[in-house]
Amino acid sequence: MQRTYSDPWKDYQLIDVGDNHKLERWGEIVTIRPDRNAYFQSVLSKDEWYDKAHFEFVETTKSSGTWKHLKPNLITDWQIDFNNIKINLHLTKFKHLGIFPEQRVNWDYLSKNLNEGDRFLNLFGYTGIASLVAKQKAADVFHCDSVKQVISWGNENMLASGLSDIHWILEDALKYAKREVKRGHQFKGIIMDPPAFGIGAKKQRWKIENKFPELLAAALDLKEDGGFIIANTYSPRLNVDKINKIAKELTSNKKINVTTLSVNSETQKRLDYGQRTLITD
Repeated sequence: MQRTYSDPWKDYQLIDVGDNHKLERWGEIVTIRPDRNAYFQSVLSKDEWYDKAHFEFVETTKSSGTWKHLKPNLITDWQIDFNNIKINLHLTKFKHLGIFPEQRVNWDYLSKNLNEGDRFLNLFGYTGIASLVAKQKAADVFHCDSVKQVISWGNENMLASGLSDIHWILEDALKYAKREVKRGHQFKGIIMDPPAFGIGAKKQRWKIENKFPELLAAALDLKEDGGFIIANTYSPRLNVDKINKIAKELTSNKKINVTTLSVNSETQKRLDYGQRTLITD
């Protein structure tokens, strides 16, 4: 199995993983969060984890929970830096903090492959770190997400970073992509980070294994010659072999590289996150 690794940086470190949890540092704050891919034994003891950690996320359902304060008088909103991009972090009831640090390899790719004036599309853009990296390169950035709260969060990150003029689009990402195809618009770079599952605004069920072919087909139509597509998927039902099969059925003249997105902890434990698909000419 091929893997693509994301590296830590000054304000983020995966300290240790194991026992279905991960220990992470975000600036000066350390958290414990559940992760089903950390099914092996951790290196550090639980006492060592709790000595370091400030917050622990405790699941109450499969998709939500609460944060337990492990130290007194703690801030619950703070800011970290990635290459002069300011990222506002918040403790959400969905265990996320506003950033997926395993995607650092994608941000580095954008920084190396986008230039001034390039059109860049971020589908399922969340709080916009990829969008901000693209805007740092003076790209013309279009950021689409269906959740108003994360669009606002992304805008806060943009303003804190001293950037401007990102096109914020509050819309269903697949619908928007299809509409852009009909308009004949194209982009130098496209990144998409669709959820594995969910319920839409009209109570329709979303499963990435069912929607991925449609998403990828739209992205291929939107990619300009010489451009690239990055797709991150986090479903065990959409493995490397299945993604390769879908991609090859949709295009025969593109380079397709599907790998497992992974991070090594400070204790040298590997944590796998999902699949990363890179398509280029």
